[in-house]
Amino acid sequence: MSLHINAQPGAVAENVLLPGDPLRAKWIAETYLEDPVRYNNVRGMLGYTGTYRGQRVSVQGTGMGIPSTLIYCHELITQYGAKKLIRVGSAGAYQPHLQLRDIVIAMAASTTSGINAARFSNADYAPTADFDLFLKAANYAQRHHIPITAGNVLSADSFYSDSEIAYQKWAEYGILCVEMEAAGLYTIAAKHNVQALAILTISDSLVTRQETTSEERENTFGTMVEIALNTFQ
Repeated sequence: MSLHINAQPGAVAENVLLPGDPLRAKWIAETYLEDPVRYNNVRGMLGYTGTYRGQRVSVQGTGMGIPSTLIYCHELITQYGAKKLIRVGSAGAYQPHLQLRDIVIAMAASTTSGINAARFSNADYAPTADFDLFLKAANYAQRHHIPITAGNVLSADSFYSDSEIAYQKWAEYGILCVEMEAAGLYTIAAKHNVQALAILTISDSLVTRQETTSEERENTFGTMVEIALNTFQ
């Protein structure tokens, strides 16, 4: 057992899905996995392991933001042997062509977090997706006629901004959407030489001000989960 995950040795699979919301982790496990077994409930951050098409898969809630996500990713990688980690989360659109429930795959993740500035002495580190996982996800989506958009996303430290138009500078430079975890995931995966990818569903738009409900974000974003699970195959 680790400090934040009370799983027994061998209870966590090498393939791990990472939703921020622990209730989404529960929904994913109960909806998609065969014979799911809960291995973690510390701090209510639920984790499950089951199988999908014969492949052993775990799903672990991470909470919101890079600091929380890094705690769980560090323990999953260093103490439980996770090798392929795919974030499945929600994001806010920065571009007008992105609509609610569109799928975005993060090729790279810019960030407002200071975590890498501290690590690299204020130099700019560019957190990027694992190419093999990215290619498998994109190819699966193409084969199954699932529209995706791929590119650079923003991992922000603040959910609420002081300015309603602050996003526009990022949008001018091609940032597709904002979320809160991918840059941290890509960085820790690179450090430990494991594979990572973030697949996101647009839950709201800073352009149109449309948004989904918390219940919809918890249990209706199945397309990105389908892509992620089949990326492990």
